[in-house]
Amino acid sequence: MNKVLIPTKLDKAAAKLLQEKGFTVVQDAEKKLPELAAEQADTVVLIVRSEKVTKEIIDALPKLRLVVRAGAGYDNIDTKHARKKNVDVMNTPGANSNAVAEEVIALWLAAYRFIVPGDVTTRQGLWEKNKYMGRELTGKTLGVIGLGSIGRLVVKRLQGFDITFLGYDPVISADLAEKVGVQLCPLEEIFEKADCVTLHIPETKETKGMINSTLLGRMKKGAVLVNCARSGVINEADLRAVKKEKGLLFCNDVYPKDEAGAKTVADIADIMVPHIGANTHEANFNAAMRAAEQTVGYFEKGVTTCVVNKGVPDGLDERYQQLASALARLARSYLGRESAPHQIETSFYGNLQNYAKWLLAPITAGLCPEFDPFLDSTDAEDFLKKRGIVVVNREVNEDKGYGEAMTIDLFEGGTTINKVSVRGTIAEGNLMISRVNNFDKLYFEPSGNNLFVEYLDEPGVIAKISTVLGDNGININEIRAPQDLSRKNALCVLKTSKPVPQELVGKIKAAVKAKAAFTYTY
Repeated sequence: MNKVLIPTKLDKAAAKLLQEKGFTVVQDAEKKLPELAAEQADTVVLIVRSEKVTKEIIDALPKLRLVVRAGAGYDNIDTKHARKKNVDVMNTPGANSNAVAEEVIALWLAAYRFIVPGDVTTRQGLWEKNKYMGRELTGKTLGVIGLGSIGRLVVKRLQGFDITFLGYDPVISADLAEKVGVQLCPLEEIFEKADCVTLHIPETKETKGMINSTLLGRMKKGAVLVNCARSGVINEADLRAVKKEKGLLFCNDVYPKDEAGAKTVADIADIMVPHIGANTHEANFNAAMRAAEQTVGYFEKGVTTCVVNKGVPDGLDERYQQLASALARLARSYLGRESAPHQIETSFYGNLQNYAKWLLAPITAGLCPEFDPFLDSTDAEDFLKKRGIVVVNREVNEDKGYGEAMTIDLFEGGTTINKVSVRGTIAEGNLMISRVNNFDKLYFEPSGNNLFVEYLDEPGVIAKISTVLGDNGININEIRAPQDLSRKNALCVLKTSKPVPQELVGKIKAAVKAKAAFTYTY
């Protein structure tokens, strides 16, 4: 019999279902995981919530085949070491979504109606009714940053309050946003117009600190910011400064570490709770049942849909997955950060045709950092479908002689279609982008800090760009400048010594009257 170890207060429904299916289950929430791992060395399946599954834990369980995180996030699990040990790691996405969505609403209401201080002072024998003049949710504007399952559930649950919903999500289509009742807007516009902003984005290299003084400074006086996502997406120092100036209300449920001790946001959080977004009986039950059902499906039918650390299939160089992600990210940047692509078309040349499904997940991750590239094509298709994005894999003409290469096209728009097309390959072991739109023979390696500027081809443009960069202490390490002779356009791609600030990109765009200007890092 396969032994399942559950070292957490997970709903007993999981153990019951697993036992009915013939598994041996050990559930113990009192002992620490390292102690349990030593005692239960024959464990085959480990089901956890927030417990850390480290390299040492994995090594202590030589028969381990599967780790299931009863929840969506899995940064508490060493997924890379698990892969090395041929251990699959699953999560249970969506099981906790409703619980977190309802917590967002509870925090917003509590902040507007002074529920916490009202309770405290009334228990003290005070009567501060006049002090607690609140506000109503009805008729307000809510900004939802990230329109995944939680963000959309927040919108759905608040429909009865006659709220105007503004949303930002890098890959959701405008049509789908309209169907769920959300108007897609640039981040800056959302922060300017919203009475409350709720965050539902992952903490990645791109999103870390993205809620900074630039965005916070645009908020209305007295506006509410709710963070039930990840602590690192907010620049805490910037929030501290702007909050004091504008009298913002800040509701928080996430911290760098889930543990007791002083919290750095204690001085700026109007309401702070101990990461209890998923702590409901219903969410616990849902996560338990999902974990158990996925475990049964894994062993009885070989279902691996929710495995988050899938390896690379035999015969595919993993650098092509990196290339697919890099191409998609470049196409997304070229199309514009605020764009809403509705279709992806791919062409895979040479032997890559056999691995199309293995390349869709990294493409999806390149479009949206929220998506994990270790997931499979089924997960990617489902992720894109929920955002109204169609995927078309085209037949290719091998007579073109591209070798092992791939092309990714992105489309957006209704009556007017905007399109970006990029092609790349691996050359001498390095990722290489060979074409962007009609700019051929680019031969650009997507690494480091890069600035793209497309402009009407005329003398002196590169000199103007170089002058602006030089005046701001930015060195140019490399330049590529292909031409599109048919349209009399040129593309200047510069590798720079450090990132080019967005305001400087705008200055360069204006100086050379560029058609497009953006930065790109990978």
